[in-house]
Amino acid sequence: MEEMEKKFHDECAVFGIYGSPEAANVTYLGLYAQQHRGQESAGIVSSDGEDHHMVLGMGLVADVFKKDAIARLMGDIAIGHNRYSTTGESHIKNCQPLAIEYANGYLALAHNGNLVNAASVRAELEERGSIFRSSMDTEVISHLIAKSAEKSFLPRVVDAFHQVSGAYSLLAMNENEMIAVRDPYGFRPLAMGKLGDATLFASETCAFDLIGGEYVRDVEPGELVHVSPEGVKSFFPFQKKPHRHCVFEFVYFARPDSIIFGESVHRIRKGFGRELAHEAPVDADLVIPVPDSGVPAAMGYAEESGIPFDMGMIRNHYIGRTFIEPENRIRHFGVKIKLNPIRELIKNKRVVVVDDSIVRGTTCKKIIGMIKAAGAKEVHMRISSPPTICPCFYGIDTPTKGELAAANFTVEEIRQFLKADTLAYLSKERMLSLFKNGGEDFCTACFDGNYPIKRYDMDILQPELFEYRR
Repeated sequence: MEEMEKKFHDECAVFGIYGSPEAANVTYLGLYAQQHRGQESAGIVSSDGEDHHMVLGMGLVADVFKKDAIARLMGDIAIGHNRYSTTGESHIKNCQPLAIEYANGYLALAHNGNLVNAASVRAELEERGSIFRSSMDTEVISHLIAKSAEKSFLPRVVDAFHQVSGAYSLLAMNENEMIAVRDPYGFRPLAMGKLGDATLFASETCAFDLIGGEYVRDVEPGELVHVSPEGVKSFFPFQKKPHRHCVFEFVYFARPDSIIFGESVHRIRKGFGRELAHEAPVDADLVIPVPDSGVPAAMGYAEESGIPFDMGMIRNHYIGRTFIEPENRIRHFGVKIKLNPIRELIKNKRVVVVDDSIVRGTTCKKIIGMIKAAGAKEVHMRISSPPTICPCFYGIDTPTKGELAAANFTVEEIRQFLKADTLAYLSKERMLSLFKNGGEDFCTACFDGNYPIKRYDMDILQPELFEYRR
């Protein structure tokens, strides 16, 4: 679909619950609340204390988990996963949670992130006889845990993560224990909560809201939380690193009603819009967002500028993964099936259009064309993030640098391509000013190329592989 050209692809979502007789049902709802983070596949693994029970499938949460499927997921422990592939192809064999049986029993893993040394570690494991059944970097972790010389579950997991590098917010479980672990940089979010006496984990706090759970705190960067019949224990077994939270969680990925890295996503996104109004003012009659991710920033832009805000485009929320395209090509069909302008609002108006980012620019160009065709006198494009000039290697599926518009063209050249009357981005400095400590805890590699993990430790950044992303 055309929309796929426009956005970065979401990473993944994880959810876990320990100590609830409704573990599978609650996990289903937790994944449902986080559907925005991955629409490719979904899975749940539960444990009844003796055996694992697993349901995996391609597609949306509601499609994979029918009532009879959830009934098979017995036990009071469960972890779940929504996936959009970053490392590994879109295929049923790459669905998570990843579950295996090895010498010490059962093991299941749900991973959000990307291991940057996965290729080299996998090659070493294969030389030692390991056989892989998927192309996921998560399977590397399962082999490291299974091959560890440590005797019990917790030391095995710690041993495995001492051998990998990169971004990971991960849940692991065996028959009666669960572990939540977050990489020392803290790239991806991971929240901890409670539901009665049960312990919860989720990529975003909106999952707790749906099930009536309570957000307690974030799992800290470099922290490992172990939940067992003996209770909840916290460890910090890894070398301390400077925190580098993903700023794109606030730009696009997270739901506005979530708290990420201790901040309200909605508040920060509105702040982006206010700062953008200061930095790139324009005489106009109307501010409209590109729904849905552009809405809070557009609200902030309108409030700060004094220009009226309205929903000048309507999004169709009921589109499946495929659709039948008419044989006679309709102009801008791929965009129109998702977005349609309200002519009565736009006609003869000078319009400010606010969106969160520009990737290749092809969809943005079509949106501007639709708005002008609806009668707008002027279209001023405002982007509530800095120009994206570099791909991400920490859990976001991004185009190569050669495919990113801002990496290859000036702002004026992009404006001309889009056929916008003006174009402006939010600067990195103003964006980071909204965060505590001036945003020094955030990774901004997609905007400036300053990758927190050194290139020599990133086999996927070797020159011959630099252009490769699935």
